[in-house]
Amino acid sequence: MSEKPKAPSARPDPDAAGLLRQLADFHKVATTFTGWDGSEQQVSDSTLRSVLSALGLAVESEQDLERSLAESKAAAWKRTLPPTAVVRRGKPGSVPVHLPPGSTAKLTLRLEDGSEQELAWPEQPEEEREIDGSAVARTLVPLPEGLELGWHRLEAASGGISASAVLVVTPDRLDTADKLETDRAWGVQAQLYSVRSSRSWGIGDLTDLADLAAVAGTDYDAGFVLINPLHAAEPVPPIEPSPYLPTTRRFFNPLYIRVEAVPEYAYLTDGQRQAAEEAARSLYPANTSAAELDRNASYAAKLRVLQDVYQVERSPSRQKQFDAFKADAGQGLENFARWCALAEELAPGAPEWAEATGPDSDYVIRQLPRLQERIDFYKWLQWICDEQLEGVQLAAKKAGMGIGVIHDLAVGVHPSGADAWMLRDVLTSGISVGAPPDMFNQRGQDWSQPPWHPGRLADSGYAAYRDMIRTILRHAGGIRVDHILGLFRLWWIPQGAGSPGEGAYVYYDHEAMIGILALEAQRAGAVVIGEDLGVFEPWVQEYLGERGVLGTSILWFEQTEDGPRDPEEYRVGALTSVNTHDLPPTAGYLAGEHVNLRESLGLLNRPVEEERKADSEGQEAVLDALRQRGLLPESASDQVAGQMHGEEVQQTVEALHEFILQTPSVLLGVALADLVGEKKTQNQPGTADEYPNWRIPLCGPDGEAVLLDDLEQNERFRSLAALMQKGI
Repeated sequence: MSEKPKAPSARPDPDAAGLLRQLADFHKVATTFTGWDGSEQQVSDSTLRSVLSALGLAVESEQDLERSLAESKAAAWKRTLPPTAVVRRGKPGSVPVHLPPGSTAKLTLRLEDGSEQELAWPEQPEEEREIDGSAVARTLVPLPEGLELGWHRLEAASGGISASAVLVVTPDRLDTADKLETDRAWGVQAQLYSVRSSRSWGIGDLTDLADLAAVAGTDYDAGFVLINPLHAAEPVPPIEPSPYLPTTRRFFNPLYIRVEAVPEYAYLTDGQRQAAEEAARSLYPANTSAAELDRNASYAAKLRVLQDVYQVERSPSRQKQFDAFKADAGQGLENFARWCALAEELAPGAPEWAEATGPDSDYVIRQLPRLQERIDFYKWLQWICDEQLEGVQLAAKKAGMGIGVIHDLAVGVHPSGADAWMLRDVLTSGISVGAPPDMFNQRGQDWSQPPWHPGRLADSGYAAYRDMIRTILRHAGGIRVDHILGLFRLWWIPQGAGSPGEGAYVYYDHEAMIGILALEAQRAGAVVIGEDLGVFEPWVQEYLGERGVLGTSILWFEQTEDGPRDPEEYRVGALTSVNTHDLPPTAGYLAGEHVNLRESLGLLNRPVEEERKADSEGQEAVLDALRQRGLLPESASDQVAGQMHGEEVQQTVEALHEFILQTPSVLLGVALADLVGEKKTQNQPGTADEYPNWRIPLCGPDGEAVLLDDLEQNERFRSLAALMQKGI
């Protein structure tokens, strides 16, 4: 069993600084962190005060700190039941009940299936304390063995006291990836928006995704397609290009709808059909363009036509399906659609938002009669997304994919987006998520995303977190969790901080966060992949492996003290690939494009000559490992940093993928960009508009656009895909 984090020891310092750190320890706010140079750094008092204040604690004076610490220690004792209890199936579990000494309670466990169980009251309490002048006894009530997975409720009644708690029974270990240990799979990793066909509207869509899955699965036995986050952006143009800065993580981006695939499209009037066809034709030239992608033009055209399609009267069966979707999605969909209808009219920062503080605010309620049709339209768009996502997964399965589509879950959301608005009760204001300084970015990173509030999330029964995961997995075979370390701790940066380095780590209840993720994945039959790269505590990867969560291995980052890691030493429980979307495709990486780009943007921390030398040496060490294994000829020497051409590049790209085929990893990912010889990177970390992040179309080595229609005739694609098919 892996080592779990120990509760911080209380510090007896009587001064304000000591009290501040005691309060931080109690609320799992780290007071130190490891600097980019490996040294221990102290979190400043001002940062701790800002973070604790954001958690809702009074910290201004020494008296405030004393009172906050006392109230924090007493808080659990004042509750008859905790708001949420998360336990593992098959493991002993109990729930604390707080009552006056000598009291007993009637305990009823209401199971998810509607059945009930009465729990026995233990003979002796565990502990007694005096809280606000009154004695309180804590009794640990054992839970029955063999409880089924699910979302249950525990109710306690004692005299005039009644309370209830959400009880979540999670898998001890997610077993959905177990079959991969004897039947591992390879798959394609793609940025969907960049993958276009002759019928796309300038941006890759869900029909394109189904076609990609069909080609890779049917012809080359690929087991999955891993795509960028499909989370919703702004409801109308202009929309944020980064899929990792969405307005919501629960709902999907209508940009990816294939308009002609909506059944009601067939019943447009002649005039509407003509307008729709003209809109599509006007965007067809963009499909073969190597210029930056224009999401705004594509989305604006789609919205105009989708509005007409929405107005078409639906058949009784179609209407009932839509009604059922709305009922199933519930208030969450209603709230999201309300935000969309408002955000369609109000720019971020518009004065009306001061009144429209949430979906149930007086301002919003007054607007509902006027906005009702727009609200329904945005619900309809989500229904269409859901239908087409279902179709994609079905197509992937029919193509022989064992897993199918793997969705990507972003770390957080836009601070002015839908989730920040409708989930404000469980998100933290005044704080942004990011990363502390490291060797790649010595200023740290600020991702401008509000974090979950750990206490209020637990108070809510983790409902928003559950619903987000459940919706994403509704039509999926897997989920990749970007920066899964954020389910353990996040780097909180107070607004107004001088730099991202002026933050602190805040810890979450990882048993709950990982357990709920595993529960929803188990029920969906989906694998979970954690992007566990970067700075993390040593026990975290082991813990994730024990819970059945796969890790992530990138060839270029797999290093030991003696050089590149041997493939036999890679983790079994991992998705292994040659590169990542934060690096250039392999052909570009071999040419040193990442160094050239960072130099042009002023992002290097040392002279470019030193950077190129270090990069060249690092690449040469990897290529030498390939030569030692006979994957590259000995004559292929000094083929780094732009010295390779033509067939040499393709030969090296394939050799690198042969290398990862020699690992025991259960999943192997191949970037579609590598399959077609693309060189340009999709994203340069540390930039916004300095580089056209997330706007690079899929092209070949000649810089010309590559269409899905041509994949089956693309020699590079066929060669590398066949290599993976044979090697798996």
